[in-house]
Amino acid sequence: MNESNQGPVIIGIAGCSGSGKTSLAQELARELEGTHFHLDHYYRDLSQLPYEERCRQNFDHPGALESDLLVAHIRQLASGHSIAQPQYDFAAYTRIPGAFTTVYEPHFLVIEGILALHYEELRRLYDLSVYVDTPDEVCYQRRMARDVQERERTPESVAKHYADTVRPMAEQFVRPSARYADLVVDGTSSFDWSVEQVLSALRKKHLLAAHDIYVMDGYAGHS
Repeated sequence: MNESNQGPVIIGIAGCSGSGKTSLAQELARELEGTHFHLDHYYRDLSQLPYEERCRQNFDHPGALESDLLVAHIRQLASGHSIAQPQYDFAAYTRIPGAFTTVYEPHFLVIEGILALHYEELRRLYDLSVYVDTPDEVCYQRRMARDVQERERTPESVAKHYADTVRPMAEQFVRPSARYADLVVDGTSSFDWSVEQVLSALRKKHLLAAHDIYVMDGYAGHS
């Protein structure tokens, strides 16, 4: 639960890679006129390692994220303060030196990532926790299509990566975190229905009226 009345309503959204959680988080941030906050910016800086060794790191393990900094930043945002969010070079697996984005969100902060519900300290800051439940075969198909089409990877490399790290880490850390969710939505159902389920849960918790947001029939706008 949000520890301060001065900050935003904080929504945490988790799910396996390819579950549809990013699309859900983006749409909710748009509907609520809030901020989409992706955990990937908090990958540890691996600049001290040779590039070949960086490529071999397990980025699906909870230890890959600098969770202490992440939690500290969310606490600052929850208290109504701004943060300097680090920026990550996903091609080089390093933080971009001196590059930061100022983040400040007074209304709705939508936090999203495969491990968004894993860290206990982070869960304590959420007003609503959501898990996107999608079958592994669907996640795999979506991941394969994305990585081949958008990231120019070979089907063989995607299949190996999924088998070696993505699926095992999902079974060990991501799927078990669903038990911490206030709401579980079906990642294969209508996208609009998933959005409406989250908005309905916010209404029931009286978290929309808290920031003078009027929501009716799937539409969000200022009252």
